[in-house]
Amino acid sequence: MLLRLARSVGASDVHWSTGEMPWLRVDGHLRRVAQWCESYALPADAMSRAAQSLKSGALVAFPTETVYGLGADATNAEAVARIYQVKGRPADHPLIVHVGDMQDIADWSDDIPDYAIALARAFWPGPMTLILMRSSLAHDFITGGQDTVGLRVPNHVIALALLNEFKKIGGKGIAAPSANRFGHVSPTTAQAVSDELSQYLAPEDLLLDGGPSLVGVESTIIDCTTESPKILRPGAITEEMIEEVTKLDLSYDATEIRVSGSLENHYSPNAQVILDVAPVVGDGFIADASTPTPEGVIRLASPTSNEDFARVLYTALRSADEQSLSRVVVYQPSGDDISVAIRDRLLRASRGR
Repeated sequence: MLLRLARSVGASDVHWSTGEMPWLRVDGHLRRVAQWCESYALPADAMSRAAQSLKSGALVAFPTETVYGLGADATNAEAVARIYQVKGRPADHPLIVHVGDMQDIADWSDDIPDYAIALARAFWPGPMTLILMRSSLAHDFITGGQDTVGLRVPNHVIALALLNEFKKIGGKGIAAPSANRFGHVSPTTAQAVSDELSQYLAPEDLLLDGGPSLVGVESTIIDCTTESPKILRPGAITEEMIEEVTKLDLSYDATEIRVSGSLENHYSPNAQVILDVAPVVGDGFIADASTPTPEGVIRLASPTSNEDFARVLYTALRSADEQSLSRVVVYQPSGDDISVAIRDRLLRASRGR
């Protein structure tokens, strides 16, 4: 069932105070998330209903600032198994646990290095996942049998409100990979989730519509199990940002840790993704707005910045499939900001499914 809850909220709008409810900056005024929900006329029982659905073992797809997630109670083995079933996801592929407060990570890890705490204070809520040594709460059905667990505090008003309501009724966290079939393009709108997963979801499952995701690519995943942080998946939190906060040089040592989105081929539409070649008649085309569209080529997106590129990329790739295009040519953005993540996703997409 689709619950259309609210307009989208900017990823930079949520402000955090450790140990308290998240704050949201709306029209220049700070309000607690619960107050924001009330002032924008969310259904009074919407978050409570969604939290109770999770507690009963149902799945809840919900918006985050990165992409939409397919959520289940992270302590419920049967509910988590349904995530794998709905997505068609390999059973040894670990899930990220979403929590509502950085203090909640102590439930999931017994070994949290100082630099991980510094990163959490700097970038949570936000598009960053920390890999930590797991506690007894993190079972194999979450970790893929590994000794580590991925944790994140998302930066979206609906996600935070859902996590808060879930915590009120005893929830410890929500396991949530992207809400799409495994290996496919991640969804950044509720409609994309509905289009792809509705045939796999049960009547008791819910889909919360919070508008389009405003970051648009998945979180940066950082391994915090060694003396220095290591990026396992690039995202909006960059190498420079991590080193500035931790005062440590990043590690580039090889790792055996498996994380979401790390397979060689991933994020792929049905259309073939081709990088940095001239498009021909009938091709879909994604390139910076300053790049002209050749005659007979179908423009799918014209981003005006690297941040905009990330925001529109997955919608553009999905549009190619909606138009039954056989090829999509993408001119990749340059730089060492979120463009690193964009290039990572495009390289994996170009390898097909």
